[in-house]
Amino acid sequence: MKTRERFIKLRSILKFNAFPMKNTDCFGIGLSSMNQSDCPEVRIPFPVFFAVGALSLAENLLVVAAVIWNRNLHSPMYCFICSLAAFNTVASLAKTCENLTMALADAGQLRMAGSSETKMDDVVDSLLCMSFVGSISSILAIAVDRYITIFHALRYHNIMTMRRTGAVLAVIWTACGVLAVPMVAFFRFNFIKIVLVVFFFASLAIICFLYVYMFMLALIHARRIAALPAGGGRKYHRQGRRGGNMRGALTLTILFAAFLVCWAPFFLHLIILMLCPTDPYCECYRSLFELHVLLMMSHALVDPAIYAFRSAELRHTFRKMFCS
Repeated sequence: MKTRERFIKLRSILKFNAFPMKNTDCFGIGLSSMNQSDCPEVRIPFPVFFAVGALSLAENLLVVAAVIWNRNLHSPMYCFICSLAAFNTVASLAKTCENLTMALADAGQLRMAGSSETKMDDVVDSLLCMSFVGSISSILAIAVDRYITIFHALRYHNIMTMRRTGAVLAVIWTACGVLAVPMVAFFRFNFIKIVLVVFFFASLAIICFLYVYMFMLALIHARRIAALPAGGGRKYHRQGRRGGNMRGALTLTILFAAFLVCWAPFFLHLIILMLCPTDPYCECYRSLFELHVLLMMSHALVDPAIYAFRSAELRHTFRKMFCS
């Protein structure tokens, strides 16, 4: 099968099988069913997929290495950021290996067929499912950490101990690893797709609520502090501490926005697939499929740039790693 045809078939989480059809592969997608409308299908060159996957892999490995290498970054927030980067690394590694395998097969240097190809697809899909659930779980953990930092600052170090942080990360990684395989094995059932969509939007709702609540209360606190009599270092100390915490919350808000922009089109694609699989207007949106896949992959590319741009400590660590 040619590389272009295989990319059209979504080598990622989704296994399209909204309605039965002939001449489908192990993902349940028929070539004749991909776009039955008048909308031309958007095509992304194969080298673009490969370049994004390889570059995002290198970037996220660098973030993980920086957090491990610098003891100053051994805090709950950076541990959750490291977890997010690690899940992005898993996704980037899976897609890069798959892209490399497909390139070699397309060049005639590697031959894969039958059960071997199916097993590789299932492994990649499982890793991508794990990466998605782990990424949004890590962002949710970061949101809770920022909430505790801002509104329970005096008790923060008693609440968010490194032991509890490790326990949270262990639960996230174990749950993602356990759930990834059955999610792929039973993805042909709409129930699994519905669970993923509900999990996605429920997590978004919780994160949005936490951030809106944080910024509203922070604004109220800022007004109260500004109303205090001037002249005392305590006022400026409190302003500086809360300002630093709010900068951290703003960084994580940017991370959340990037996640939403990169993943929401794919989940809208999934919803449309379940609700109107044969409608020509829905097919027009589905013609952007490869662009949605590229956006998903770009999430792992964007996150490290946000870390480096927003965190002075990470920038300092990167400089020391490259200059030492």
